[in-house]
Amino acid sequence: MSTAILTGQPVPGSPIEADLRALGFEVRHAADAAGAGTLLAAVPGGERVAVVDARFVGHVHALRLGLTDPRFPLAAIPGAVTAQPAARPALARALARQETSGGTTLVGSLTDRIVTALDADGAAVHRPELGSLVARVPADPQAANEARQAVAAVDDEAVRLKSAVKARDGFFTTFCISPYSRYIARWCARRGLTPNQVTTASLLTALIAAACAATGTRGGFVAAGVLLIASFVLDCTDGQLARYSLQYSTLGAWLDATFDRAKEYAYYAGLALGAARGGDDVWALALGAMVLQTCRHVVDFAFNEAHVTGTDAPANASPTAALSGRLDSVGWTVWVRRMIVLPIGERWALIAVLTAVTTPRITFWVLLIGCAFAAAYTTAGRVLRSLNSKARRTDRAARALADLADSGPVAEGLARVTRRLPGGLAPVVALAGGAAVVATAAATGFGTPWPVLAAAVYALTSAAAVARPLKGALDWLVPPFFRAAEYLTVLLLAARADVNGALPAAFGLVAAVAYHHYDTVYRIRGGAGAPPAWLVRAIGGHEGRTLLVTVLAAVLTAPRFTAALTVLAVAVALLVLFESIRYWVSAHRAGSPAVHDEGETA
Repeated sequence: MSTAILTGQPVPGSPIEADLRALGFEVRHAADAAGAGTLLAAVPGGERVAVVDARFVGHVHALRLGLTDPRFPLAAIPGAVTAQPAARPALARALARQETSGGTTLVGSLTDRIVTALDADGAAVHRPELGSLVARVPADPQAANEARQAVAAVDDEAVRLKSAVKARDGFFTTFCISPYSRYIARWCARRGLTPNQVTTASLLTALIAAACAATGTRGGFVAAGVLLIASFVLDCTDGQLARYSLQYSTLGAWLDATFDRAKEYAYYAGLALGAARGGDDVWALALGAMVLQTCRHVVDFAFNEAHVTGTDAPANASPTAALSGRLDSVGWTVWVRRMIVLPIGERWALIAVLTAVTTPRITFWVLLIGCAFAAAYTTAGRVLRSLNSKARRTDRAARALADLADSGPVAEGLARVTRRLPGGLAPVVALAGGAAVVATAAATGFGTPWPVLAAAVYALTSAAAVARPLKGALDWLVPPFFRAAEYLTVLLLAARADVNGALPAAFGLVAAVAYHHYDTVYRIRGGAGAPPAWLVRAIGGHEGRTLLVTVLAAVLTAPRFTAALTVLAVAVALLVLFESIRYWVSAHRAGSPAVHDEGETA
């Protein structure tokens, strides 16, 4: 239960007390700052507390935005301020300074004076963007009447529904899903459903879609396409429900992010199984699609960590950035640019339609071509921006890139005895080492020792690439180069084995490792840093796993290599899932700051 302290003389006919109770607050009254301080001290330490001016006039959703968002320890709107348990001491100190002194009463709204004191103390007070919503503390009857008229002129519920939709999204999501999914979100909210429940329903729907695709029948493919779109509708709904009802949580953000990846890659597996039932082996294409999509995400994550985590240079004024800004001023180009990068909405719609009307092989080939073009387009733009940027990477950004690199004990040990490369060469060396092991795996026959030698060279180049902090202009390319090298080596060696089950086993191994890499990203975004060192060492790091797989391919027969890949996939999956679930559940129970990711559309 949360507590709201109404300060000042009650206003006859004011709905403020009823509005606060509707938002889940227990309402108490205080005549002045001293009374408010006494009430604040009496509230149990684990509860949220709000201080609200009794004269407040405004929309209920303005109060909801200002007083109930779990992501911010301190928040305020005109006439109201709130503190979560961790920020209660700061609120108490600010309130104590507002009591009368020497018989002179401080003037002005008590809540506004509290916020001013919090700002003076350096506290981070969140002020939500209210837009057309009203939140005022009128000083006289005329101002109160004008405020009430302003409230009546704006439809509170319409604003709330509109704000439930993500501000920046793809064309398909914006125009084909969100116009009605927001009403599904409201329906869920009114029946007490949580975003996590909707997220789980989306996952189950996608898994059923994958099972339908695995039947290999035309009816199954049609049903799979329809269910995949239904899963995406629910995927949009869970975020809209979170924004509509302000039900943000650490666990919910993790579930939403990881389930998106699980749904898509499980669907790839379903399509491959369905094709196999019809006599067509497309496991290599399915694994290729997963590798390409995962590497695209790593490019996104690494670039953002390098450029958003913090720099001390002015905004990028490069010709590339200037051109992008000019294109953004032309409305239709914004939507074209969002569509050609194949964000999740466009991509899933493409997969669903192709599944229903074509074959799995055609679906994968179109997906690979589209995603390859999108990857080339986005990566080229980011490279140009980085080359023209004058920003200097912070230690925090370099640490994030090092965590994303996922270097294991082999690379760490070699890095200690390797000479540091001159600045700017890290991505070149990482690319050269990765290209060497991938090319060798592709060019040599199964069972030869050459991939082992190439993997040893890859370990050396990987160590050299991370021997110094990743602060160069293009050092954000190092993690995606590592991902591509590891994943493609596994794919090629499994394809070279040329036995039933090798590629599905490789698919499972890459899926388990990719989950580990996604989990690393979400921990970094949540401010927790990389997974524990014991986990990274236990699963070998990218260079250790690459070396191990090449050794297994060299010393084992193809059937035994398939069995070894399966065992390795299961072992990695069990370790990373155990640690990931343990961490996120414990973080949720410990009351870690709630988060909600608005940035990722892919």
